[in-house]
Formats: sequence, C-alpha cells, structure tokens
Amino acid sequence: MEITRLVAKRATCLRRQVGAVLVMDKRLLATGYNGAPSGLAHCLEVGCLREKRQIPSGERHELCRGLHAEQNVIIQAAFHGVRIQGSTLYCTNLPCAICTKMLINAGIREIIYEGGYGDELSKEMLLEARIPIRQLCLK
Repeated sequence: MEITRLVAKRATCLRRQVGAVLVMDKRLLATGYNGAPSGLAHCLEVGCLREKRQIPSGERHELCRGLHAEQNVIIQAAFHGVRIQGSTLYCTNLPCAICTKMLINAGIREIIYEGGYGDELSKEMLLEARIPIRQLCLK
C-alpha cells in the first residue's frame, strides 16, 4: 500500500490524488494514477473542469479531463503487454462503479484499498462478481 501511496503522488488531479498498483505472486505488474491522457494538458495547467462546473464528487465521472488511477493501471498493463487476469489491485481508494466494471472484466481477483469512496453500486457489483474487497488502514 505504501507503493500505491507513492504512485498517487504523481496524480495531476486537483481534487483527489489516487494511486493504483496491480500485483500477482508478489510481483508488481503495473501502476496507475489519476490524470489527463498522455500529451494533453493536465488539470494542474488548465484548471479543473469539474470545479468550474460545480460537479459534486462521485457524480458525472465523464465530465473530467482525467482518467482514474484504476483505468490507467489497466491501460498501462495493456500498453506494455502485461497479463493482469488473476491479479490483485491495491488502490488508495475503493474504485468507482465505472472502474469496478472494468476491473471485473479484466479478471482482477481481489481489491485492497485504503480509503472509502461513496459508491454503493461499486460495492454491490463487486459482491455480485464475488471479488473480495478489503480495507487496509496503514497510518
């Protein structure tokens, strides 16, 4: 989880810094943090679209320049040809419903997270998919 927190420091989101790490057999497979797609201006440079439009946290995820850390960790693994089926996701936050759907389809077998995220649909889908979630509090 400490590596996940370190990855989160690279995030370029003005609202929340999130890090994600995929691990299998005690090996680090890929990392991801939240921020704008490669080559595009980051929110640090152009400001937060969600703040400008006064969109509350947890709503209207599509109205954001950035990708979530969980999306980026899946993309990074795919980009580099790394198989992630059966891996464990460590994340600073419980994934939102959109990321949860992607993680289910990517074959992630377990999710370990540090902080909560107010998305009950995410928890319901993970329960239905029989993917264990565990909150790990390291302070």
